[in-house]
Amino acid sequence: MSSRSNELRMMRRAERIRQMWAGAFNLPNQLTTLRLVLAVVMFGLIAWEYYFAAMVLFIIAAATDWLDGYFARKYNQVTTLGRILDPFADKVIVCGTFIFLIAVPAMLQTPWGLRAWMVVVIVGRELLVTALRSFIEDRGGDFSAKMSGKLKMVLQCVAAGACLCYLDYRAASLDAPAWVWWVMVSSVWVAVALTVYSGVIYLVQAARLVRGQS
Repeated sequence: MSSRSNELRMMRRAERIRQMWAGAFNLPNQLTTLRLVLAVVMFGLIAWEYYFAAMVLFIIAAATDWLDGYFARKYNQVTTLGRILDPFADKVIVCGTFIFLIAVPAMLQTPWGLRAWMVVVIVGRELLVTALRSFIEDRGGDFSAKMSGKLKMVLQCVAAGACLCYLDYRAASLDAPAWVWWVMVSSVWVAVALTVYSGVIYLVQAARLVRGQS
């Protein structure tokens, strides 16, 4: 009897583990993992100066960011792994793209283009908000994403894509159309401004939550 009972417990435990792994690697999480893989490939393409191909991959990766959230909400497939992996993938692809872009000499030579201090602001803001979210949620507070943070992500994606488009012209020894330069410069500066603004919003929210809990 004891042997039969142990066998049933082991079978139930194995089934729970199987269901846990099946849930962890659902479609939304698979799309998030794909975004990480695309990011690594894209970084290599930027380093090898294949900017057009990198831009295409960046657009596809950005699209998967919307798709994984859509499927997770529609089919109720939100998981703990997904909540961790999704923002991590976002930060890797956005911050990594800007880091690789600032290493391109042509970008530094572009008037009013992307600069190292801008990348420091972008990466620093992401690290700060991640630390604040971990601190607040550990204390039982709600630190959900704000609209300013979502708009920031959109503008950063536009800026990164515009930079890759501009560099594609430069790599082909062509003069980029004036509208490409204007889109790149305006999107970069607006993205940086919104990055700072959204960071301040999160700081104020964190300060209020801490004050309310003390």
